[in-house]
Amino acid sequence: MEFITYEQEGFVGILTINRPKALNALNSQVLDELNETIDSIDINETRALILTGAGDKSFVAGADIGEMSTLTKAEGEAFGKKGNDVFRKLETLEIPVIAAVNGFALGGGCEISMSCDIRICSENAIFGQPEVGLGITPGFGGTQRLARIVGPGMAKQMIYTARNIKADEAYRIGLVNAVYPQEELMDAAKKLAAGIAKNAPIAVRACKKAINDGLDAVMDDAIVIEEKLFGSCFETEDQKAGMGNFLEKDKEKKLKVVPFKNC
Repeated sequence: MEFITYEQEGFVGILTINRPKALNALNSQVLDELNETIDSIDINETRALILTGAGDKSFVAGADIGEMSTLTKAEGEAFGKKGNDVFRKLETLEIPVIAAVNGFALGGGCEISMSCDIRICSENAIFGQPEVGLGITPGFGGTQRLARIVGPGMAKQMIYTARNIKADEAYRIGLVNAVYPQEELMDAAKKLAAGIAKNAPIAVRACKKAINDGLDAVMDDAIVIEEKLFGSCFETEDQKAGMGNFLEKDKEKKLKVVPFKNC
């Protein structure tokens, strides 16, 4: 891989887009390497994934404008599909994905962060969908995911004006879950990922699927999705161990004798 690095720390995977001289901009090669890296993740050994960008200036500054500037209509649509296919693969990856956004997250950078389950960012993070200023629309899911995350009104304002927002505003509108000093961001991401990884992996994966699938369904259908995934957890080793440990601790608690204090 030329532009992607991947590390494994216990049950946590760390995927870094490593093209800092171009502010980690997404070109076709980066997208291809992302696709290949996602395919190679072993979800039996990895319970949570952190996605970040190399350097302290940029998470992903967007899609590569130099590459896009000469595209025909057909080529533009194909490039959009390439990005959408990779981002959708990330979004539907069975394990939770945390975006650790350090610096610029513009255009495709904002879009790939929204494909992750959870977004946290550094104080110098800047988010935006500046595409209309370049004569195009967001092409990697920005018109769809942003409206689902922050609401249609705020999404339309951000997209129509092409205005960037800073970390504090991203937190205020619910685009990110938390903001950290730059030097604390990755430690915070690793701590969050470790907290997820210590829980029953089958149950966590089922929760992700229930939430994602349910968001696109009416409530009557959504609760059926939950019922089936709830049922799928039973008779698994995770369920037997988790409930067995709870009952054993509860039994020990009830048997514990608390001595009376002297009057």
